[in-house]
Amino acid sequence: MSLTNESASQEFILLGFSDRPWLELPLFVVFLVSYILTIFGNVMIILVSRLDSKLHTPMYFFLTNLSLLDLCYTTSTVPQMLVNICSTRKVISYGGCVAQLFIFLALGCTECLLLGVMSFDRFVAICQPLHYSVIMHQKRCLQLAAACWGSGFSNSVLQSTWTLQMPLCGHKEVDHFLCEVPALLKLSCVDTTIIEAELFFMSVVFLLIPVTLILISYAFIVQAVLRIRSAEGRRKAFGTCGSHLIVVVLFYGTAIYMYLQPPSPASKDRGKMVSLFYGIITPMLNPLIYTLRNKEVKGAFRRLMTRVCLIKK
Repeated sequence: MSLTNESASQEFILLGFSDRPWLELPLFVVFLVSYILTIFGNVMIILVSRLDSKLHTPMYFFLTNLSLLDLCYTTSTVPQMLVNICSTRKVISYGGCVAQLFIFLALGCTECLLLGVMSFDRFVAICQPLHYSVIMHQKRCLQLAAACWGSGFSNSVLQSTWTLQMPLCGHKEVDHFLCEVPALLKLSCVDTTIIEAELFFMSVVFLLIPVTLILISYAFIVQAVLRIRSAEGRRKAFGTCGSHLIVVVLFYGTAIYMYLQPPSPASKDRGKMVSLFYGIITPMLNPLIYTLRNKEVKGAFRRLMTRVCLIKK
């Protein structure tokens, strides 16, 4: 019997680090602080990018999409984690588990593609500056963003369906903080080799191909920046691209470790920590990385605060 038919009325137990109860308080504090900072930072980037006309450019359009994605990404998991840490019954309903699996996977795949599109935007801006406004016009930006979101959610439908069709044979304890594909596959009582191969192929498509294209784009970007005669121009170009590259390394590095490494019992706790990093820590760091290294965002934030203060007066 499949997971869908067998578990419709069940609850799943999210074990997390329940075998280490001394970790629960520190983890609760880390999750709560990270979530608050993620909400504040990403909401501020969305507001600043939308309210300041100087930031109405393709780069900040895609950054707004990334911030919205990170808000949804963390909200799909962190509140449930906080509730479970405070509760003696660390459970999630079947419907909640399915929703969390689908949303977390969809947003993760969307971010993989969106970061690739953002690198293409930087490639065009630096390597083809005279054609930038022609290539990255508003309609194309909307099409690229829609393609990222649509592809991410379409892939999630496929992977979630494959995962939910696996029989559980009464197993309900998920050795993780959340309902994620690798953790749910471990509950199955049949051979999962075929579905793991299918999921591995999709992970290659959504992880290795985009990151390869990003690296190629940045190879051309570095060549173009080194040809810039102005030291200030080189510094500005490296500063803008450096923020994006840091985010790429943090997100893709941890996601590739999680989804493309061979399964190993010894790595299960490391897998939990890696999931926490790309699911909670990275969305919190993204606003800091983009604002601390970006004079335009900091200037727009100061202008927004000045307008708010004037309105209050």
